[in-house]
Amino acid sequence: MIKVANAPCSWGALEFELEGKPLGYGQVLAEMAETGYAGTELGDWGFMPTDPKQLRQVLSEKRLELLGAFVPVALAKEESHGAGVELALKTAKLMFDAGFKTAFIVLADENGSVEGRTKNAGRITPEMGLSDAHWKTFASGAEKVARIVKEQFGMRTVFHHHCGGYVETPDEVAKLMELTDPSLLGLCLDMGHYAFGGGNPVVALEKYSSRIWHVHFKDYSEQVGKEAKENGYDYFKSVEKGVFCELGKGSVDFKSIVDILNNRGYQDWIVVEQDVLPGMGNPKQCAANNREFLKSLGL
Repeated sequence: MIKVANAPCSWGALEFELEGKPLGYGQVLAEMAETGYAGTELGDWGFMPTDPKQLRQVLSEKRLELLGAFVPVALAKEESHGAGVELALKTAKLMFDAGFKTAFIVLADENGSVEGRTKNAGRITPEMGLSDAHWKTFASGAEKVARIVKEQFGMRTVFHHHCGGYVETPDEVAKLMELTDPSLLGLCLDMGHYAFGGGNPVVALEKYSSRIWHVHFKDYSEQVGKEAKENGYDYFKSVEKGVFCELGKGSVDFKSIVDILNNRGYQDWIVVEQDVLPGMGNPKQCAANNREFLKSLGL
């Protein structure tokens, strides 16, 4: 059976330096469990306990599995690779020592750090992309992280394409997949980010079937995406306006996606993510609504 998790970003616990304060991990995990989820991702480093015994305890108390951790690295900058490897190893060690030895490193660009990409999320053009030299640097950095994590902990790494970073559009996802070793780096397909970036996640699910080791269920509001283009919203304004809406209320065809996963015999986790800014909306109610929607699809 496909197992269903959620993530701290659905409660406003994001990797960015933002105004407002997210809820504490205790409340987030409690609400996650209460709304019917069986697992979680770690969230940004320091959001949950960084002592492995304590981490294991707080998750066990809520009967939640830990299945991955988001690790942002400015991969287009070679000088950032060393610190990125250190962060990935520190994160992998925490999950490994806490007993979650099959959890993923969910590697991503340092999203939101490049002004042009952040300002134009959802409307990226080719000239806003990386040069060939920077693509090589980006890909080699991603492989370096994945290789060292695998060597030291036997854990796998997936890359999370993301609006507001250098791998957003379908062409950019394709480029990174072409430049990296398919046995070393998998893809975390995020349905909402792929749609906001201009693609069809159903097509991506078919195209990258063998590379998709981890799946994020996020919906995308075409209406907010349209408003973002018309009004020049940056990434964060788009999120504030609800570009990532509740599951079933946007344009992502989750019924087809679930059918494809079932036909593939996918037996792993899907992670619900409805990114919100700190203090935004009613995360618990959204989590409950999202869980009910997935139940309607047989999950």
